[in-house]
Amino acid sequence: MKKLILFTLAVFLLAGCADEDEDADLVDRTLSGVQKIVTEITESVEKTLSKEKHGYGQGVITDDDNRPVGAVDFNDKFGKYDAYALNEGSDITLTFDEGYENGYTEKILDTLKEKKVSAVFFITGDYAEKNPELVKRMIAEGHTVGNHTMNHYSMPDLSAEEIKDELMQLHDYVKKHFAYEMTLMRPPMGEFSEFSLSQTKALGYKTVMWSFAYKDWLTDEQPDPAASKQKLIDAAHEGAVYLLHPVSSTNAEILGDVIDAIRAKGFKV
Repeated sequence: MKKLILFTLAVFLLAGCADEDEDADLVDRTLSGVQKIVTEITESVEKTLSKEKHGYGQGVITDDDNRPVGAVDFNDKFGKYDAYALNEGSDITLTFDEGYENGYTEKILDTLKEKKVSAVFFITGDYAEKNPELVKRMIAEGHTVGNHTMNHYSMPDLSAEEIKDELMQLHDYVKKHFAYEMTLMRPPMGEFSEFSLSQTKALGYKTVMWSFAYKDWLTDEQPDPAASKQKLIDAAHEGAVYLLHPVSSTNAEILGDVIDAIRAKGFKV
């Protein structure tokens, strides 16, 4: 609304200038003044945004459509920042957080290719630098590569400039080395603030959380495959965003069966 008011004001002032004597210098000064006002208001709004750190979790309570209430609430509260935990009205999306390589990503990619599934892989700067062939394969096989930041810092701990560095350093690296431009990001550890979400949006990114996740990241304490498979199947819901870790031997083992079972329940993956 404020931007609309300012735009209208600018148009009115410029129209007045043109009607009087089309003084180019006056027009320039008017535009400069409007831009100053916009900058001041933007800075004022940023100062009012909360920097309180939140650790996201979808919770265990679900609604009548089997959607975690925490994910629904996140969409309602933070959708204005292009941040979501559910793809409402959409298919089920499989996402993978790539912090480091543990030897299972290739098998996961093989399964996704066999099942004709397009997933999202959120990579860090370290992963991109150490695993270029896997990143190239992700892109070549039609998957989405997302930004998991350059150094995996907690976003709400950073200033606006630091947030920009964390996202854009990796953005530029991937664009340069893989000719690919990322548009989605996932904040490390799922930690965010209203301010960090707003800064992410200002950089042209959408923040993607999740509506399903489970304890799959401890490589020395992998969950039981049979129990995990049932857990993933039972959690299916429309618009679901699954967070899985490719360092998990369990995920690599059960992924194909999970995809088949979810599809058998009538969901699109």
